[in-house]
Amino acid sequence: MNIFWGLLIPFAGTTLGAACVFFMKKELNPLVQKGFLGFAAGVMVAASVWSLLIPAMDQCEAMGKLAFLPAATGFALGICFLLAVDKILPHLHINDDKPEGLPSKLQKSTMLVFAVTLHNIPEGMAVGVTFAGFLSGKTNITLAGAIALAVGIAIQNVPEGAVISLPLKNEMKSSHKAFLYGVLSGVVEPIGAGITILLTGIMTPLLPYLLAFAAGAMIYVVVEELLPEASAGSHSNIGTIGFALGFLLMMILDVALG
Repeated sequence: MNIFWGLLIPFAGTTLGAACVFFMKKELNPLVQKGFLGFAAGVMVAASVWSLLIPAMDQCEAMGKLAFLPAATGFALGICFLLAVDKILPHLHINDDKPEGLPSKLQKSTMLVFAVTLHNIPEGMAVGVTFAGFLSGKTNITLAGAIALAVGIAIQNVPEGAVISLPLKNEMKSSHKAFLYGVLSGVVEPIGAGITILLTGIMTPLLPYLLAFAAGAMIYVVVEELLPEASAGSHSNIGTIGFALGFLLMMILDVALG
């Protein structure tokens, strides 16, 4: 039961953020958005290192100097996976006019949601694989450590939910529809987490690869999307400060609770 509720923690963060459409009339200030994007990037980078890559290499200690190999392989595959999804899935980033991915006649609102869904896929995998690591009993990942990752991602999902839902409110002229779409963008997290746990349960030797795979996917999102958006234009230092705060928070959560 603890695992079930743990998987829902990040989704709860997205839902809470999406609920901003009911009491905020305007979109977030661009400087605030920069800070939130930087914060999300910091959380994801710290989580990739402490919660995913280090446990992946620790689990392969018996390989000696080659302990890096599963982690490096999984990391590269995670990057390639998100690169492929980014090129295939039609999506539109906030403040952009040109969609990415395959040509599509989808509505702007749908492609905005798909852009956030791209962020949430690796986040869901990361949460799922850390809980799988705890359940396997063959890693140094504790239940508290897995929950710490889920909480860290949930915290950065709150502003992320607001960042996507408020523009949707203006696009759709409906708070309820914008809230629903914002919530739907986060559904992929518990689903992805559950699938990852099932895969790891069937093939336990894959665990270090899956840990690193999730890390690679998250780093792709950070470098390809979050950091460029946080540093675009003037006042890029706001995004840098947000990154530092997010990194510190996730590092503290992982070390203190893990």
